[in-house]
Amino acid sequence: MTNQDIWLLHQAACERGEATYVDPQTGFMVFTRLGLLQRERCCGAGCRHCPFEHENVPTNRRARRIQQPAWLTDARPSSSDENAILFWSGGKDSFLAYRAMRKEGRLDPILLTTFDARTRIIAHQEFSIDEVALQAEALGLPLIGVPLHSEMDYVEGLIPAFDLVPDCAYLAFGDLHLEHIRQWREEAFSAHPYTASMTLEFPLWNADYKALLKDLARSGASCVISAMPASLPGIELGDSFDAELFARLPEEVDGFGENGEFHTRVVIRGNE
Repeated sequence: MTNQDIWLLHQAACERGEATYVDPQTGFMVFTRLGLLQRERCCGAGCRHCPFEHENVPTNRRARRIQQPAWLTDARPSSSDENAILFWSGGKDSFLAYRAMRKEGRLDPILLTTFDARTRIIAHQEFSIDEVALQAEALGLPLIGVPLHSEMDYVEGLIPAFDLVPDCAYLAFGDLHLEHIRQWREEAFSAHPYTASMTLEFPLWNADYKALLKDLARSGASCVISAMPASLPGIELGDSFDAELFARLPEEVDGFGENGEFHTRVVIRGNE
């Protein structure tokens, strides 16, 4: 029995108008969305099928409890049709994309982070969603957390998050130069009727690495290596990612780890 099967059980129970279904993994009775709607308010427990955006779960506990997309900070987007959702990993690329968007001044970024619903870990970056919530608080930015359940369609799982930002017209990404990643994003979001009309923004596309390193240094934030799928000569987890580390990387390693050689976590002043 997979998580996908559980969500299919929930969907079938709702179609039958049922308030509960039995979780096949635990044997526990679980409230469906319909059953929870009868309560008319969020109970604050972080229920699997909460229809109230987990609004009564305390903000400082949402990162550890939510099972549906919800706000993880108290900040909210301004009333503007120029709002954009920036996909945020907590690493250097998304942080530098945020800085590029702010410099341009055209779009106000709303952060969106996906994480594993079971472990609460950011994929690839290998640190907790709690760390990202601290980053957003330090920046004073709205943050939407999206717990991803295994085998659930990625774009479909994001739709409830997009519903939290009415009339959002832009989706922004920190991609640097990997054509196949950009192509996948463009195809995936254009194929879904909800997102087909949204404009995809890539504020760092083909940016010069040395210019990005200078901007990272100017930001006042620090950046550390958070994950390394394989060992690299002279580099360890926790090392600072900066111009000095960049200069000593082996020639065959992408300077920003774009081929998965390493991943990073940004430490913003105030969230140390």
